[in-house]
Amino acid sequence: MSAVRNRNNVEKQSTSNGAQLTEVQKKELADLKKVHPANEFGGIIGTFLLTFILPVVVYWIWASIEFNNGYLLRPESLSVEGIKAFFAQLYFYIITYAYPTKQAAIIYFSWFGFQAFLQHFVPGRKVLGSPLPGGARLEYTLNGWASWWITLIVIPVAVYFGLFKATILIDNYAPMMTVVNIWSFVFTFLLKIHAKLKGEEERMSGYFFYDFWMGFARNPRIGSFDLKLFCEARPGLILWVLMNFSIAAKQLEVYGEISLSVILVCCFHFWYIADYYYHEESILTTMDIITEKFGYMLVYGDLSWVPFTYCFQCYYLYKHLVNGAPLHISIGYAIFVVSLKCFGFYLFRWVNSQKHDFRRNPEAPVWGKPAEFILTKRGTKLLCSGFWGICRHLNYTGDIILSWAWCLPCQFDSLAPYFYGIYFTSLDLHRCWRDHNACLVKYGDDWRAYCKRVPYNFIPGLV
Repeated sequence: MSAVRNRNNVEKQSTSNGAQLTEVQKKELADLKKVHPANEFGGIIGTFLLTFILPVVVYWIWASIEFNNGYLLRPESLSVEGIKAFFAQLYFYIITYAYPTKQAAIIYFSWFGFQAFLQHFVPGRKVLGSPLPGGARLEYTLNGWASWWITLIVIPVAVYFGLFKATILIDNYAPMMTVVNIWSFVFTFLLKIHAKLKGEEERMSGYFFYDFWMGFARNPRIGSFDLKLFCEARPGLILWVLMNFSIAAKQLEVYGEISLSVILVCCFHFWYIADYYYHEESILTTMDIITEKFGYMLVYGDLSWVPFTYCFQCYYLYKHLVNGAPLHISIGYAIFVVSLKCFGFYLFRWVNSQKHDFRRNPEAPVWGKPAEFILTKRGTKLLCSGFWGICRHLNYTGDIILSWAWCLPCQFDSLAPYFYGIYFTSLDLHRCWRDHNACLVKYGDDWRAYCKRVPYNFIPGLV
């Protein structure tokens, strides 16, 4: 019933824009009310396990970095007793050092509220998002670039005037992570209630944990405040960068220096997020915004996973000591890492920009020539020129190169700082598989024709 109400809402939006629904759009709306199979992320069992295992994995890596000089904690033996002792030790670290505190809650919710304030009140350019099922397009206010710089002015000023220490984030890392983990569950339950009350649930399976993981509504809003875009693009991303800076300040406080490795990682991440906000409109053409529903997968990923795991390289470089001192790398090695990072970033940004520009204006030239594309039966166009005529996902290739370049300043004593590279490579491979299956369902023979024309995903001639 809620999917039917949602369908009616979208139909009204489309009609108000003066557009008659096509047969394809009618089919899209009808699909929203169907019971969808629980066949992604391992189905019912997989999503249940992911919901509860992922936070434990993060606690494990945190404890390894914090208490074991950056080397991964592991059972002394694979016997039942050895495994029980391992989890008992991990439980002790969590309950003793990661227990949520009042100070951690005040820090995080002050931060969350500050970013929500900026999202809502800072002026920005108004743009329309990609078409929803039924053809409606939501309006977004793009003020991320301004909010990013306001934050980077306000926080240092507050530190300068002694409102809090530069090390406040790393000093409260574990308790604050637990606060955010709890908040991710609560926030997802609130999204469920919000979607139910507004009749915006869609593509539901009927299985609680599967729907809890996958989400309920595609674009939940309170008035004009878009909850998904906010969580995707504000508190977690900027907190990640500030967490790095806080770790650098802690290294300076403890050891009297900020190592070249930490400087590189901080600069790499700062550059990446600054670029993200500079090209903020491109966010609106991503799978997360266009396709994914908003549930625990994105809530936990945006609010907890990003700020508390993406800083692991800096955290490791602060805690991992070599002969009692921070890890140091040579200038030559640093130049190699920077070069690899720049290549990956160039590939990632330019490929994504081509996709974004084509979606906004299919008539625009690509590499100085008219864009080549396949016109699908749905009326949409699949770009087949430029980077998108070489491989179907060269943007993922650039992203994967970036992820490993960010880890390389940590060198090779431990796997812990390479968590990001391993995770992100797995993520992009899985995302590629999901994207292929979704496009196969969406475009049918047109997608098969595109795959025949552009046969490789990541590296031309190989894979």
